[in-house]
Amino acid sequence: MRAVTYSELGGPEVLEVADVPEPHAGPGQVRIKVAAASVNPVDWKTFRGLMPGAQAPAGPTVLGWDASGVVDEVGEGVTGVAVGDDVFGFGRGTQAERTVLTAWAPKPASLDWSVAAAAPSALETSERVLRLLDLQPGQTLFVAGGAGGVGAVLVQMAVAAGVTVVASASADNQGYLAEIGAVGVPYGEGLVDRVRAAAPDGVDAVADVAGKTPAADLFALAPSRDKVLSIANFDLAAEGGRVTGGSESERRPTEALAQGVELLRESKVVIKVQTFPLERAREAYETSLSGHVRGKLVLLP
Repeated sequence: MRAVTYSELGGPEVLEVADVPEPHAGPGQVRIKVAAASVNPVDWKTFRGLMPGAQAPAGPTVLGWDASGVVDEVGEGVTGVAVGDDVFGFGRGTQAERTVLTAWAPKPASLDWSVAAAAPSALETSERVLRLLDLQPGQTLFVAGGAGGVGAVLVQMAVAAGVTVVASASADNQGYLAEIGAVGVPYGEGLVDRVRAAAPDGVDAVADVAGKTPAADLFALAPSRDKVLSIANFDLAAEGGRVTGGSESERRPTEALAQGVELLRESKVVIKVQTFPLERAREAYETSLSGHVRGKLVLLP
């Protein structure tokens, strides 16, 4: 089968669409014929060697963490799903013609395949951030980077939970932030003053999803340093902030998907996607690395 692989660390030039052996569903897993697979920053952080403990792979390694598709193999002990069912969920090596999922949910018939593929990681990360920050209805959240793939979903999930959201993005994305329910502020010099003007009573927590806002600005806005949480700036913890990298102890993928299905079905979360054929994976990653993506990037095998 065809898959997006890397065999050495580097930029998008190390990526190859190559033939690799098909995986099979193990106990507690399902295999799908992939309809669409999402591109996430963790993918390029992996092949660029930016993750903690990064090292070159021993051989061709398939990228991707989430996908949508049709079940074509069911592992031992799996119930509630059958061959032919439409699902979306999490796996490893999803940017391929077939992949194995370890957590999944039924795909609503009204949900486009590419949107379904774009949803899992963004839903799980957003659910985790809101849970770890313990935000309550009526409180205010500042999201640093609210127009990207995770940021936009986080904004919408927070709004759906009754949280007021102020979010930063480029000048071009201010209209988009308003569209998804946030009070938008341009990032850059003077950010702290702009956020304070947008939220005169202050914010109750800060979520950094882009990793580009200076730590001093994030801390200046939060009521205390432990109310600053980043998914992108792993140095923040050394300064008293919090970092979540998606460890197994923090993740609740099945619950996040179940919650997300309802939000997607009710259009309380709407995900914008840009699609690329699998053969144009390098271009998709170059776009992701540009840092100016609105919504999510998705590969179509």
